Amino acid sequence: MSDRRLTHRRPHSRVLIYSHDTFGLGHLRRCLAIAHSLVEHDPGMSVLILSGSPIIGSFEFAERVDFVRIPGVIKLSDGDYTSLKLRIDVTETLAMRASIIEHTAAIFDPDLFLVDKEPLGLRGEVRGTLERLKARGTPLALGLRDVLDEPGQLAPEWERKNVEPALTDLYDTIWVYGLPQVCNPLDGLDLPQSVHDKVTYTGYLRRHLPDARYQPVSPFAKRPFILVTPGGGGDGDGLVDWVLRAYEAEATGGRRLDHPALLVLGPFMQRERQAEFIARAGALDRVETTTFEVHLEALMHQAVGVVAMGGYNTFCEILSFDKRALLVPRERPRREQVIRAQQAGALGLVRMLPAGRSDDTDAMAAALNALASQPRPSEVVVPRLLDGLTKVNHLVDALVTQEPDTAGDADPDAVRARQRA
Repeated sequence: MSDRRLTHRRPHSRVLIYSHDTFGLGHLRRCLAIAHSLVEHDPGMSVLILSGSPIIGSFEFAERVDFVRIPGVIKLSDGDYTSLKLRIDVTETLAMRASIIEHTAAIFDPDLFLVDKEPLGLRGEVRGTLERLKARGTPLALGLRDVLDEPGQLAPEWERKNVEPALTDLYDTIWVYGLPQVCNPLDGLDLPQSVHDKVTYTGYLRRHLPDARYQPVSPFAKRPFILVTPGGGGDGDGLVDWVLRAYEAEATGGRRLDHPALLVLGPFMQRERQAEFIARAGALDRVETTTFEVHLEALMHQAVGVVAMGGYNTFCEILSFDKRALLVPRERPRREQVIRAQQAGALGLVRMLPAGRSDDTDAMAAALNALASQPRPSEVVVPRLLDGLTKVNHLVDALVTQEPDTAGDADPDAVRARQRA
């Protein structure tokens, strides 16, 4: 039994969440959804998020949820990293990040440390924190999205990062925010059975509409429209260009499109491309643009259909608001979105249009017109599809409310059985 479990009694629990956020919005939005669900479920809980996202301050945080912004880094086209804002060597930036993470964990003293997606953090920056919290008896959980990458790409990456010892020796539990019917993110990896035994599938993370005071109004008033979202936008200009070409063709006598479109370009799209797309949309009568919308859920709820790349969070929103969706997944540098779109398409939850057909403007126009008549996700019965947040709440309860006189001596198999229940 750990010294911490023997001596550490506190009326209110604390959860620390790590999200490296070097690119896009996905990790941050997933962590925010979990944090808000946890404090709503448990009035005595506080959640602190560690994040390198440069726009984390743009989001609204519930009571008892806060964040620590660590210096940002960004991934270059060659796979290396550089500091996002500071003119210092990336090794110095990473050293600062690791120090801030470790000191924050020491002072915050969490009852649970939840790491999002990267088992050891960016370049191993959370390894030291994991080891110290493990020695203190703090439960450690790794949260994975439903798809990471194809095994042929993920296996050498994890071998290079020496991930396996962390999965076997440090983490107490691994949560997959999805269902095996869609994908097993560890499938095809040569991992010991002890790692697979730690895995619990939660289902997808249901999203909710924001308070009415914060809901954006569609530029099309009450007319039905199609929402086009490339997520953060950093790699979504191909999708936006393809949709715009379909509407430009309509304007010059091509296929008539049934509905207007609202393009949410994303905050990480290059400014030159944003300006180009805004100018092209401005020349069209039935296309509107906005750069960024914090409460994208509200716009999705209003839309008659959604065109997206198929990132994890957008997929959760499509399911949550029961939206007919066309996914155009990116194929590089990871095949995560392709795998998700293919599996979801095979189940009948969405339809997919391969990015490799982007020179076929008429194919996009036909797909846009077919959106309103395709089945909704709810027409496919997938048990526990959107139980993710409820399941995570229960899993956290089981870890942070263990009595000190039993937690350290609990049978691991019995603990896992309770988590899976």
